[in-house]
Amino acid sequence: MNGKQRAALRSMASTLDPIFQIGKGNITENQIQGIDDALEKRELIKISVLRSSEIDADEALAFLAEALKATPVCAIGNKIVLYRRSESDKVKHIEF
Repeated sequence: MNGKQRAALRSMASTLDPIFQIGKGNITENQIQGIDDALEKRELIKISVLRSSEIDADEALAFLAEALKATPVCAIGNKIVLYRRSESDKVKHIEF
């Protein structure tokens, strides 16, 4: 993914609300499964990393990107953004 594509995704994500929170218990298998399902349906998601979490936003972004084979878009403050193209034909794909 090049810089222009990443910037376009970051711009699209600016209007999104976080749909998951990573808190004191850190990242659980259930959260990973939920985030995986959300990526399949939405392609682009925003996640909040709470202050009570033992990991910071950059660590969460790197871990989730690797675990879900997703593209890390950005980590700004306590928010992270992930992108993964959906395999489903029922999803309207994000075009660059």
